[in-house]
Amino acid sequence: MASKHNADLPRAAMLAALLLCALGAPVEFQPTDSPAGDFSGEEQEVTPDLLSSSPIWGLIISVTARHQQEFEDEFQQEVKYHFLDHYKISSLPADCPSANFSKEACLRRLAEGLHTYRVLFKHVEKEYPSSPILLHARYHGGALIGLIKEKMRNPGQVTVPTSNQEQQLLQDVDSSNIFHRKMTAHNILRHLHNFLRNGRVAIRKKEMPKQKRRKDNGIIAPIHPSY
Repeated sequence: MASKHNADLPRAAMLAALLLCALGAPVEFQPTDSPAGDFSGEEQEVTPDLLSSSPIWGLIISVTARHQQEFEDEFQQEVKYHFLDHYKISSLPADCPSANFSKEACLRRLAEGLHTYRVLFKHVEKEYPSSPILLHARYHGGALIGLIKEKMRNPGQVTVPTSNQEQQLLQDVDSSNIFHRKMTAHNILRHLHNFLRNGRVAIRKKEMPKQKRRKDNGIIAPIHPSY
């Protein structure tokens, strides 16, 4: 029987598209800046049961990809985008390793990482309360967490920051300097985009059939003649 999340997925995608239209953003369900080779160069097939094919995931990536343009519009070239490299945030979630990491462990890291970002969104909201990127990321990030947990064997192992941990996370990124607070807020959104994009690449690779992975890696499976 289809789960409730799967049943609500088309409705959620439609609401997301309508919200994007209301904000004047282009309606896209694929990332606008996806680098070549993200999915081993293969054409994307619509496979509803694959987490990496979720339109919700593609939508959030598309929206967060607009962050650099918003940053440049705000600072009008007075501050270059790469200046954000100077603002290190130790509490940002790590990506899934490309090797020696199971699909279950990767799903758990993604879910817990999104929970951490949802806490850090409170800092972004203080500096940019009307940010459309924040609006989408917060709303659809919760839906994505639900989809990820549906694919896990043990979703109960996903931990959520406690109130004390939330307080510590927000204290770590706070500053008395207004400019520093804004740079940190931008860096959170910048890294969120990379986290989502890299996470989808990692899950896509783990969802691919083993034979397909061998082919994409240049290993051709042996052909056994039949008599």
